[in-house]
Amino acid sequence: MLSLNRLCISDAELLIKGARDRASEIGVSMCISVVDESGNLIAFERMNGGKITSITVSQDKAFTAAAARKATHEYNMVCVPGNLAFGIHTALNGRLSVVGGGLPVSVDGDVVGGIGLSSGTPKEDMDCAQAGIDYFIAQRNIDRSS
Repeated sequence: MLSLNRLCISDAELLIKGARDRASEIGVSMCISVVDESGNLIAFERMNGGKITSITVSQDKAFTAAAARKATHEYNMVCVPGNLAFGIHTALNGRLSVVGGGLPVSVDGDVVGGIGLSSGTPKEDMDCAQAGIDYFIAQRNIDRSS
């Protein structure tokens, strides 16, 4: 029997808040998705002005990061013609994302979910996803020390 750690809705809200705050700082309206360790959606926010196409893209980035336990930009680096991973982006009916902006969320060494952002450049998406994770970790540390 397996015991799994999984993000809950309050965890997802922390991840979204951190990502949203950073997106507001840089002036980009984002779509933000948070999924559990299996890639199933827990929470989603589309900031005012977030691109319609980014709704699905952010969810696919979060799905990829959690289910593959790998950042989407890591797939991007190896998904070029001639490399063994070329074509991975067509797997699962195109659901695997190779565009930067999806990061796995880990707690105590276990991947417990994923966060995906879309509407900015891949670097902006990655920056805001990391900000979400950083905020989540900081809040967990505050709660533990209280």
